[in-house]
Amino acid sequence: MAEREPGVTPLPRDLGFRVGMLLAFTIAVAVAFVVYVLYARGGFEATQRLTLIADNAEGVSVGMDLTFSGFPVGTVRRIALAEDGKARIEIDVPRRDAKWLRRSSVFTLERGLVGGARIRAYSGDLQDAPLEDDAVRQVLRGDTSEEIPRLVATMRTILENIEQLTGTGGGVQTNLANLRVLTERMAGKQGVLGGVLGSEDNAKKVLASIDRANALLASLGAVSAKLDAVVAKTDQRVFGQGGVVDETQRAAAQANAILGDVRESLKKVDAILADAQAASGNVKAASTDLAALRAEVEASLRKVSGLIDEINRKWPFERNTEIRLP
Repeated sequence: MAEREPGVTPLPRDLGFRVGMLLAFTIAVAVAFVVYVLYARGGFEATQRLTLIADNAEGVSVGMDLTFSGFPVGTVRRIALAEDGKARIEIDVPRRDAKWLRRSSVFTLERGLVGGARIRAYSGDLQDAPLEDDAVRQVLRGDTSEEIPRLVATMRTILENIEQLTGTGGGVQTNLANLRVLTERMAGKQGVLGGVLGSEDNAKKVLASIDRANALLASLGAVSAKLDAVVAKTDQRVFGQGGVVDETQRAAAQANAILGDVRESLKKVDAILADAQAASGNVKAASTDLAALRAEVEASLRKVSGLIDEINRKWPFERNTEIRLP
């Protein structure tokens, strides 16, 4: 047995084994960590490929997420330049998240003033057919920084137009001058009317026309009052008590009474004629009675004629008053 030098600790016989075990454990931990990371990143999950075509892929990087409603549903795996000069963005979408992407989905590439670019998906109809594997879609680009030059040019044009309007001889200055003239006219004797019509002479003409119209209205009012008085008198004369209508009604009543007498007289004539035909011996007496009766009938007819003449005088309408005797 060899003697041990003083102050030197002898090496354990299983030192190599222990070092090998430590290295193996370290390697195992590293491998497990890599596997876990790959698993956590979906490296072992079934995916489908989606290719987005963009005019400019500035701001897009490998590993960027494709989001839907704020949640990542895909990851950018590769960025390439196509033969036509456009950028091809290849995205891996897990099968479990592919249900949010449809054939009618819209993809946008947005880049604001602050922060990086974002790729977003919008699905308006989730009942549409699912997005197929290896689909190629055009991406809509919205870059705020690209809109700044256009916005600046628009603002410059607006400022130039404002300067032209507010400058000497511009529309605003002309309108202010016209407003000043209008205000001075309104401050004159005729007030607002003179300012609106343009001169005091025109305002005086309008006022004179208004005065003439008022005078005409007053004259028409007086004529209307006179017409009302005439109509009232005519109404009283025609329809009032003792008027033409009242007298006509009375005359009509008298005429009816006289006609009744004439009717009775004619009945007597008929009776006498019947007696004359029945008894020829009484012809002389019947003729005498007939003459008296005829005179009575003529008197009644004269009364009727006079009554009709009186009605015509009270109610002046043209009538044929001729009465023919039988």
